Amino acid sequence: MLTNKSKSFWLLLLPALVGLTLVLFIPLLVGSYYSLTDWNGNTVGQFVGIENYIRAFKDKGFIDSLLFTAKFSVVSVVLINVIALMLATLVTQKLGRWTTFFRTIFFMPNLIEGIILGFIWQFIFNKAFETIGDLTGIGFFKGWLSTPETGFWGLVMLFVWQMSGYMMLIYVSFLNNIPEEILEAADMDGASPMQTFLKIKLPMLMPAFTVTLFLTLSNAFKIYDQNLALTQGGPYNSTQMTAMNIYNEAFAMRKMGFAQSKAIIFLLIIVVISVVQISITRKKEISA
Repeated sequence: MLTNKSKSFWLLLLPALVGLTLVLFIPLLVGSYYSLTDWNGNTVGQFVGIENYIRAFKDKGFIDSLLFTAKFSVVSVVLINVIALMLATLVTQKLGRWTTFFRTIFFMPNLIEGIILGFIWQFIFNKAFETIGDLTGIGFFKGWLSTPETGFWGLVMLFVWQMSGYMMLIYVSFLNNIPEEILEAADMDGASPMQTFLKIKLPMLMPAFTVTLFLTLSNAFKIYDQNLALTQGGPYNSTQMTAMNIYNEAFAMRKMGFAQSKAIIFLLIIVVISVVQISITRKKEISA
């Protein structure tokens, strides 16, 4: 029997449940059905079963985009969390009035819209780097975004620059919650700053790692607008992320059903990776 308290709870929860149903669950069910057809965006067409899924696993462009996205995600997640933790450690020092200033500066790139951010970095790579290369004669600065290698690192640099400040704030909140008494006791026992960080701060930051790894992984896998603005998947689709491959399949090739099957596969991959990551980091939290 529902009490007044439980009735109030479900009443307040109802708008969120309705919203999730309308924008998430129903589209997911409809999309799952369309992935089993040869839908072209206008007519549903014939039911083809799992043929689209079989074709997806045989599609070299799709597989290459998955591998590129996976490589990009691993490198980006590691760099973002290392840099964010370093920045968080820096801004939690006693910097006086400069603390808020540095936190704001480091966080600001996250406020820039993805596609605008892509165009900003495209200008940096194509104009600023070229100018530096012409003035210095250093070949390293020339031809950025024109090869798969530089295109990859260009995307990584953009994404790391955008996300590091956001992850920094999460680490800052957890660092500030570490009891001062523990740190003072470690200092009195003669622990060096590095020992204090490795033996005390790092284990107590495991809940933060659970959050930041999930956020950076999920954002790295679904990146699209930065990819579009910076490299457009070039040269020769060598820097095409999976989201762009799916989009092009749906709206350029008009193979909506086939693209939907790719999207379902991609969704399942992200879900599996996220669940594994959360379960591993949760266990680390318990052991820490």
